[in-house]
Amino acid sequence: MTQSLRPSISIALCTYNGTAYLPAQWQSLLEQELLPDEVVICDDLSTDGTIDLLTELAAKAPFAVRILENPVRLGSNKNFERALGACTGDLIYICDQDDFWLPEKIATMTQYMSHHSDTQVAFCDAWVTDEYLKNHQSRVWEAVRFNAIAQARWHSGESMEVLLDGNRMMGCASVIRRSFLKYVLPIPADLPGDYIYDGWIALVAAACNAVSYINKPLQLYRTHVQQQVGVRPVEAQQAILLRDRFTRHRARKLAPLQQKQGQLTKLNQLLAERLPADVPGFQMLHRRLAHFIMRSSLPPNRLKRLGPVLGSLQRGNYQRYADESANWYAPYLAVLGDILE
Repeated sequence: MTQSLRPSISIALCTYNGTAYLPAQWQSLLEQELLPDEVVICDDLSTDGTIDLLTELAAKAPFAVRILENPVRLGSNKNFERALGACTGDLIYICDQDDFWLPEKIATMTQYMSHHSDTQVAFCDAWVTDEYLKNHQSRVWEAVRFNAIAQARWHSGESMEVLLDGNRMMGCASVIRRSFLKYVLPIPADLPGDYIYDGWIALVAAACNAVSYINKPLQLYRTHVQQQVGVRPVEAQQAILLRDRFTRHRARKLAPLQQKQGQLTKLNQLLAERLPADVPGFQMLHRRLAHFIMRSSLPPNRLKRLGPVLGSLQRGNYQRYADESANWYAPYLAVLGDILE
């Protein structure tokens, strides 16, 4: 890829009281095989000298640096929103203040994006390390269960289904085309459940079948007590024993189903406000939403439950939405529970 043909590159770096870890992250940016054209930094009212440190680092940088100081504290989601919106590059890399990028990260991901024009968002894996960037023996994708099963579903066109099970994409490991920001920004202030800005970006791209993964660990992901989020593992659902299905109160059974329905309803609303109705991911979202609406609103009369429950079983929905860690008969226990509880 020649310099004249490659897309322009921005890094959106968000900071807040980052003096302890910024120098290492910054050094990793300086050591990239392919340097960015600009780094846009949004600082969220740091009180530890972060601005002074950034000013010093920027003065010696071989690329353009812009430092934006928020007049009020925005929080992580809105801070990244501002940083992304201020970038001018064709490709925008999201950057946390406390990680360390391997030298080939930008070059590898830029080459991928250049060869896959339909991909609007891509993300890589990362080594999980301790506070000192040591002991990198596990990978982020292991923690978030982005395993061979999830990747096979992804390849079959079910990226939306995988991400509705739980976010697999870390913002700090992702790149996004600036032209796609019109669908992503602003980040909704009322994202449901545990979704934050990176989960939102991933879902918007998945709805358009436009998010890809690069199966390489291209950075070190530092874990420490001060980080705002950390690795967010997809938690396995708690197993429900057969006897519990006949003894627990119906309201207790319905509560998680109603919560799931509410989250899916909200996501559907937010995505519908941004995207055309014919994007491919809506079909999967609507199918899932219909399933949880059915399950959370079954009538008291057990005989009247048979039709909708068995119909959804026949369409494969109970198997499709079972937790991947569940045993083979878990979907059938859920069917029995929906009919009998």
